[in-house]
Amino acid sequence: MYCPRCGQPRLQHHAHHEYHCQCGFHYFHNVAAAVAALILLGDELLVVRRARDPGKGLLDFPGGFVDPGETLEQALCRELDEELALTVTPEQLHWFGSESNLYPYDGIQYHTCDGYFLLELTTRPQLASQDDISDHHWTPWHQLQEADFAFDSSRRALRRLQRARAK
Repeated sequence: MYCPRCGQPRLQHHAHHEYHCQCGFHYFHNVAAAVAALILLGDELLVVRRARDPGKGLLDFPGGFVDPGETLEQALCRELDEELALTVTPEQLHWFGSESNLYPYDGIQYHTCDGYFLLELTTRPQLASQDDISDHHWTPWHQLQEADFAFDSSRRALRRLQRARAK
């Protein structure tokens, strides 16, 4: 691998996610942060269908990657606007938990940490599927099947939500 500092093909794997170069450069391949919303309206949960790979055609929760300089809440508000034309404020989001995930893209397995937030609505908003999603629909949360979701982290978040709501 080429070193970003000296440009020479001397970047060597050192330990776990750490790489070193003879020029003294150290690179740490850390996880990427992503966010998703579990949007509830009564006993229904909003799910989206992915328009792109990975997982094209499978279900997911609206959300995406955190951009540099954003908080998790800011990123999720931006993603909800981009994907659904849904405007929310960070104060409306309630932390639900995080899940580790693998995100396969262009032949590389990216490690992510996916943060999940609850957004409970009292009225059905006008939504528009756009950006990375091809469709959206409301489904009773207890009828959703884990196997229909694109990512392990989403499956675990759904399982956790179903256990919490069943109590």
